[in-house]
Amino acid sequence: MSAAPALVRADPPDLAASPLAIRGLTVAYGEKPAVFSVDATVAPGSMTAIIGPNGAGKSTLLKAALGILRPVSGSVTVFGQPLEQQRGRIAYVPQRASVDWDFPTRVIDVVLMGLSRELGLLGRIRAAHMARARDCLTRVDMAGFADRQIGQLSGGQQQRVFLARALAQNADLYLLDEPFAGVDAATEKAIIAVLKSLKAEERTVVAVHHDLSTVAEYFDRVLLLNVRCIAEGPVATAFTPETLQAAYGGRLATAQIDRIAAGG
Repeated sequence: MSAAPALVRADPPDLAASPLAIRGLTVAYGEKPAVFSVDATVAPGSMTAIIGPNGAGKSTLLKAALGILRPVSGSVTVFGQPLEQQRGRIAYVPQRASVDWDFPTRVIDVVLMGLSRELGLLGRIRAAHMARARDCLTRVDMAGFADRQIGQLSGGQQQRVFLARALAQNADLYLLDEPFAGVDAATEKAIIAVLKSLKAEERTVVAVHHDLSTVAEYFDRVLLLNVRCIAEGPVATAFTPETLQAAYGGRLATAQIDRIAAGG
């Protein structure tokens, strides 16, 4: 691993106000660090893209922040409190490839899973719960598929359903792992519209993202990662040819980097 460049941090952190604050987080698979000593402070009401080359540790960072993976060292706070005390304020959309889509369940039942904390152990579903689940399906343009088996849907439709499940949680912080991976253009447009509506409601969105050409259009902040944190902050100051070169090196041609950073 090459020496890390000086970290670009565009504004001072405010840990108490941050929906997600990561400090010194290191995660390893065996003896090899997948994420090394990462600091990140997500701004309230922002849309943040976690970007970086393949193998940079983007999904690992997200899973460690959620407690799905155990870090070697470091800490995570959510709205200034330990993760365990604030789980009810977080909604998570995993990678579509990690889900068993052959499990026999209806679309509406998947969305109702987002209400599991509210329903409790008895799981008694009332009319208000069902209405909320159907409203979430409407928001992702899937209302007509409520009674369809989840395995019968296309990849893009499945992704919309999982987003609807997250919406049902009525969370303050939404964490999404590659929400646009393998979806069609219409689904991508529908998903980003929903995410921007969450931002308009002053909720916070963090998403692992691969398409550098849409970063400036979709997000207002970036966390640029390559095992270490390369840059963090508003797109205008942290998503630059210099930081992209530091993260991707020879994997992207210089001309391509300049064009992407310029929004071309």
